[in-house]
Amino acid sequence: MSFNFKAFFVLLFSVSIYSQEITISKKILDAKFASETITIDGELNESIWETAQVAKDFTSFEPKNGTPIPEELRSEIKVAYDNDAVYIGAILYDNEPSKILKEITERDNFGTSDLFGVFINGYNDGQQDFMFYVTAANGQADCNFTSQDGEDYSWNAIWNSKVKITDYGWVVEMKIPYAALRFPSTDIQTWGINFFREVRRNRQKYTWNYIDNKIGAFSQQAGILTGIKKITPPTRLFLIPYASSYLNSNKEETTFTQKGGLDIKYGINDAFTLDAILVPDFGQTKFDNVVLNLGPFEQQFNENRPFFTEGTDLFNKGNLLYSRRIGAGPEFYPNLADNEIIDKFPSTVNLLNAIKISGRNNEGLGIGFLNAITKKTTVNIRNTDDGTSREAVVSPLTNYNVTVFDQRFNQNSSVTFINTNVTRDGSFRDANVSGLLFDLNTKANTYNLSGKITASSVYDIENKSGINSSIYLAETSGKIRYSLGADYVSKDFDNNDLGINFLTNYYDIFSSASYRILNPTKYFNTFRVNLNSYMEFNNTSNYIQDNNFNININSNTKKNHYFGLGFNARPFESYDYYEARINDRYLILPEYYGSWFSVSTNYNYKFALDVNIDYTKLNEPGREDYSLFVSPRYRFSDKLSLIYSISPNIQKNNIGWVDYLSSSDEIIMARRDRNTINNTLTGKYSISSQMNFSLSVRHYLSYAENNKFFTLQENGRLLENLAYNANKNSNFNTWNLDLSYSWWFAPGSQATVLYRNNASDFNRVINKSYGSNLNNVFADNLNHTFSVSIRYFIDYNQAKNWL
Repeated sequence: MSFNFKAFFVLLFSVSIYSQEITISKKILDAKFASETITIDGELNESIWETAQVAKDFTSFEPKNGTPIPEELRSEIKVAYDNDAVYIGAILYDNEPSKILKEITERDNFGTSDLFGVFINGYNDGQQDFMFYVTAANGQADCNFTSQDGEDYSWNAIWNSKVKITDYGWVVEMKIPYAALRFPSTDIQTWGINFFREVRRNRQKYTWNYIDNKIGAFSQQAGILTGIKKITPPTRLFLIPYASSYLNSNKEETTFTQKGGLDIKYGINDAFTLDAILVPDFGQTKFDNVVLNLGPFEQQFNENRPFFTEGTDLFNKGNLLYSRRIGAGPEFYPNLADNEIIDKFPSTVNLLNAIKISGRNNEGLGIGFLNAITKKTTVNIRNTDDGTSREAVVSPLTNYNVTVFDQRFNQNSSVTFINTNVTRDGSFRDANVSGLLFDLNTKANTYNLSGKITASSVYDIENKSGINSSIYLAETSGKIRYSLGADYVSKDFDNNDLGINFLTNYYDIFSSASYRILNPTKYFNTFRVNLNSYMEFNNTSNYIQDNNFNININSNTKKNHYFGLGFNARPFESYDYYEARINDRYLILPEYYGSWFSVSTNYNYKFALDVNIDYTKLNEPGREDYSLFVSPRYRFSDKLSLIYSISPNIQKNNIGWVDYLSSSDEIIMARRDRNTINNTLTGKYSISSQMNFSLSVRHYLSYAENNKFFTLQENGRLLENLAYNANKNSNFNTWNLDLSYSWWFAPGSQATVLYRNNASDFNRVINKSYGSNLNNVFADNLNHTFSVSIRYFIDYNQAKNWL
């Protein structure tokens, strides 16, 4: 990014939006060098803690923003450092220590527990914080925070902490190695820092440096840490070898496999880190919540593989990366003769290796580079007449690449260039997407201007190119806030080789306005009203593709119960260009109105309940949707808790695509009743914060019964078809169970034992009996998996001493 280019955007934004500068008061804390060894035991008995400067006088963040912390909850924090790490010692006073909540949970889960956190920005640029939390139960959580993307808890670092409950409150001692942070290579360090405390029993949150909630910026309101100087951080090289074994069994076969591999983390310099996985193993990742998908678009799944979730804030810029593309099912299906069948079609493609380089230098330039290679995958095609076989490629050797340059400036603004590229071996389709993004904020953080322009190119039998662009303006401070935005997407925009995008060939305009209270009232701790509008038009016809207007109210009471409700409407008919499954054909969708209501009781209580009710009435006779979500939870003790949820959904007289008759060029639609019920049970038993049992069970049942068939006419209306009588009903149910034991036996080192079983059943015969469906899914088709995996964290600086 050239200086002139950056200056252009700064000037553009300065001319577009002007606001009075707001001065943010910043406290200063001096860190003290520790010449002695600090043992992380929660005792604070080293001499350094007696002489280090104290950070105190915390201020309420919420709900009573800006009020001083009560004397009986005063907090005193000290910071020390040496050549290996920065150390935090915190004394958190509490005049009722018996009421300190301390539920034991797994990593990155706060549970119902008091909390202490430290937020560190090594560049003091107000852009990115590394946040480290410790619970009163000695649990750990960490995340990477940016103003643009918020908190990313998939990021994990290796650090130590210890908690002690005392008769005057609780004590926290932390050691955060420099390898877990990013800062410039200078003799004298000046860091942004803030300390955070939550007293869970009354949901009071406090910070050391005051954070004004009228300003829409969190990380820019940190204090300053000085005193760290002339440190010589050690080499950042970490090796994480793993070994795993899998026993898989079903009614057809039993197999045993073993895997081994290595993860590498290497600090190229103070700013940039290399992550690599060699012979990856994702066998213990969480199962996908598969549904009966009758719509025109694929189901989008969450990314559960650690390599693709940890520290990926740079790669997620512009929403151009859908990492589940890497190693997903084969992209191509071979052409078959009438007498040919495929013996077995693979569900995934093996990932050979992957690397990523990411970081940010002291000039605010962030660089990200991700590269992954998947294996060539073939299938065996058998001739049923003569028994001969042939091989066909369903996924060639493929290279996936993402490159990002993100320049930050003025503490709260950025300009980003991102490129994604997919190159396949041979004559298969290749793709390239490039995007330019900007996110600009006034110095006072009162207004935001953001947008993007993205261009895609696909190289196939027919090459095509397209663009995707947007512009967004928002007022981001005060009680009343508003926003206005627009998008334009051309017909041939396609980023689906490495991203995911459903809609093209449209333009839209959307707006919002909101009102919120900034401090508690007589009845509410928080209260917010939002009004939103959205209009979407087809580029070619200018017909309305979608429209929605809604008002929502969200609140938390003085007793920390959540209540919300909303009303929404589609006041105009819409032209759906996707349900028909044929280019330039559309289905006209009727107007609708609906409402929802939601309540969530205070999780501090042993028993809590979440309920959501949703109703939609469409402007067609008898067509309406109902949905209900009920989820009770019970915390038996600080170690044991269970959460159950049931969510039935009923769609009466729904309209959807069922078939295409190529002989007559007819699109067949059906009026159908669809019922869905989703049952889940999750639970945990924590022996300690390092040793946990967890349970996850899900049974999903959905059926769609077609009552009447129609031909979709050229004008988007339906004409009853009395001749079509094919059975296109759908009855699908699926079951998953995960029971796991996890033990963090050393920092960064984990042993996991997992038992999993799963099954699914699909047929065209409607079965409305829940019990019968559950029996069917268990009938001779359960897959069982038992696995053991061990990952061991090796720090090069310690390992070299072994030798």
